[in-house]
Amino acid sequence: MSDYRVEKDSLGEVHVPANAYWGAQTQRAILNFPITGLKPYPAFVWSMAVIKRAAAEVNADLGLFKDKEVGDKTVSGDAMAQAIMMAADEVLDGRFADQFVVDPIQAGAGTSHNMNINEVISNRANEHLGYGLGVAPKPVNPNDHVNMAQSTNDTIPTAIRLGCLWRLDELLATLQNLADSFHAKAVDFDDVLKSGRTHLQDAVPVRLGQEFGAYARAVERDREKIAQAGEGLRRLGIGGTATGTGLNAHTEYHRRMVATLGRLTGLELYESDNLFESMQSMADAVHFSGALRTLAQDLTRIANDFRLLSSGPSTGLDEIRLPAVQPGSSIMPGKVNPVLAEMLNMAMFQVMGNDLTVMMSGQAGQLELNVMMPIIAYNLFQSMDVIINAVNAFNEKCVVGLKSNPEKATGWLAKNAILVTALNPVIGYLKGAEVAKEAMATNRTVREVVIEKGYLDAEEADRLLNVRALTDGGIQK
Repeated sequence: MSDYRVEKDSLGEVHVPANAYWGAQTQRAILNFPITGLKPYPAFVWSMAVIKRAAAEVNADLGLFKDKEVGDKTVSGDAMAQAIMMAADEVLDGRFADQFVVDPIQAGAGTSHNMNINEVISNRANEHLGYGLGVAPKPVNPNDHVNMAQSTNDTIPTAIRLGCLWRLDELLATLQNLADSFHAKAVDFDDVLKSGRTHLQDAVPVRLGQEFGAYARAVERDREKIAQAGEGLRRLGIGGTATGTGLNAHTEYHRRMVATLGRLTGLELYESDNLFESMQSMADAVHFSGALRTLAQDLTRIANDFRLLSSGPSTGLDEIRLPAVQPGSSIMPGKVNPVLAEMLNMAMFQVMGNDLTVMMSGQAGQLELNVMMPIIAYNLFQSMDVIINAVNAFNEKCVVGLKSNPEKATGWLAKNAILVTALNPVIGYLKGAEVAKEAMATNRTVREVVIEKGYLDAEEADRLLNVRALTDGGIQK
């Protein structure tokens, strides 16, 4: 048996692997674009498959599938539509994942992606009708039937929106879990008094719980931004076909497609108020990517804090202790590194880089179409995947198990001359600066110096330098 079969497209014959479900156009893309070795994300395959599934149902309901003579047999339009829906459902169930093989860096707009899914579903639908991969002619055609009433130009932007929405709830839940863990640590660490730091220099005291409460709120706010940005993705331009006019699509197609996609996916979806804008502009995708980037910069900042707060332990801050999950050095015995925080940094740098690609691609469209959609799709789906996986690992393997080191935190605080700030309302800024300088120069406490100079008596100093009270703010009296 030959290891390939011959398929045809508008350019002629192509040799396709005998057992492959893809066809001629996909094979040409494999040969033309051996760029990264990457494949489309599952979110993209799922979203394209659900579009094909919905289109077959809508077009069948509109009576657009016609009976077809194949050799000496007649295959009904309804049978072809049902076969397409069955094949698409199989893809939605995760079957044939190895058949989606086109590099994300490819011909503009994503025609190769679109034809890859069209050809796989077409060949599988034909199998359901009794026509195997090597059989010709076949009833279901990838362009005429699977791609009916569609264009790459409206399916790909719709797939980008659906693919992001597919994992949006998972992403939001992941972030809420992290925020909840930070909130729990804020409660656990509420009694740990420590030196605040600004400019990486000593500042007025804070509680470790206050720092962690701020981390929790930052993640929650970033979560809200992502959820809000996701709302713009619910507006679908499917039915615009090639340029937004809806040429070759039934006048009911757009409305019915949005309703059918909503039912099939369980997502809340809306009709576009302007099909031309929905195809020209990638602004909703860029905005969503920007919300992911905002989260990424916040998580980078938090990861950096974890690395600082756990530094040492003998020669650093050592105010928190991160779980030891693996040895930290191939040469230094006993060394343990903040590997989960370092991982989170790298993951978020990837997300930031992806956002730059999405932003630049978003402004690279011309006239009726943005041809950079394949790389927009890949980077958005990768960013969501990276965030979900990285945040889950960081939360479960680092945040949940981390512990405070109150002894070290209060030890640093005891040496902090900036405590004198609390005395400003009583002794004034200039005397406070004098006390602070002498305390640092003589390695004594602020309390000792201010009493020695006669600016306060012991009772006044103890009252005004109550560290717990300082962390609650206000004017000390």
